[in-house]
Amino acid sequence: MGKSIKNLSSVTVVGLDIAKNVFQVHGVDAAGALVVAKPVRRGQVLNFFSSLPRCLVGMEACSSAHHWARSLSELGHEVKLIPPAYVKPYVRRNKNDAVDAAAICEAVGRPSMRFVPIRSVENQAQLMRHRARGVTGYGGFGEVYGDMVYGTWFTGT
Repeated sequence: MGKSIKNLSSVTVVGLDIAKNVFQVHGVDAAGALVVAKPVRRGQVLNFFSSLPRCLVGMEACSSAHHWARSLSELGHEVKLIPPAYVKPYVRRNKNDAVDAAAICEAVGRPSMRFVPIRSVENQAQLMRHRARGVTGYGGFGEVYGDMVYGTWFTGT
């Protein structure tokens, strides 16, 4: 899975493996041939997807995936979130970000795949309030909106 880029205008399905700083993109055309497989830095993700034609984008469902799904939907892409357990059977080799992105790309195109609905900001905020009731530390809530928070503690107020 080296860095490969062909004609980006032919991309129809993209698998996006999200991470803290570098996201992995795996895009294929209508025939299933690899068009793009490359890492994209967090700050460049929206620029990269704005250069693509409207396509199907798949991601593993997690709290920050909802933020990215909303952002990519605003660009006109059809975004589907897949539970991580449903992506695992499509991982063919040793697990890394590039292989995960390829597995997500494969899984999102399956007709029998089940997807997670994209949550609104209000819904995520409500879920965070429910979770915070029994939590003393800030935990992983910094990624709820897709932003990174360092050294912040939840005070319970």
